[in-house]
Amino acid sequence: MREASYAQAAGGGGDFSFFLIIALFFAVFYFFMIRPQQKRRREAQDMQNTLGPGDQIVTIGGLHGTVTGVADGEVLLEISPGVEVRFARPAIAKVVQKSGEVIPEPDGPAPDAETDVDEPESPVTETRKQD
Repeated sequence: MREASYAQAAGGGGDFSFFLIIALFFAVFYFFMIRPQQKRRREAQDMQNTLGPGDQIVTIGGLHGTVTGVADGEVLLEISPGVEVRFARPAIAKVVQKSGEVIPEPDGPAPDAETDVDEPESPVTETRKQD
């Protein structure tokens, strides 16, 4: 008889600890996987919703361009002077520079535009055939 009552007492406590471990597992899973992913998705959606003409962006494919127009689900990009393409808003990976913002100069002296650079000698010599 004593053995039966010990088995019941041990079995009841084991069920509670199992549920506690499962609950802790789901809590850890939520805080380390689901919540950060939701935050990244919300930030990306906010960035895509605030796009405007003049913003310099990069697409998920690595294409750099300047926003020239924004429609409901599309963005019109100028990728080269006179060349415009349409992209879906979710294809915009990041904004490099918002319109009207000034890109800060890197620390240190700016390189002089008038600095003479010696051109390396080309090993290829050009020969022309004369008639």
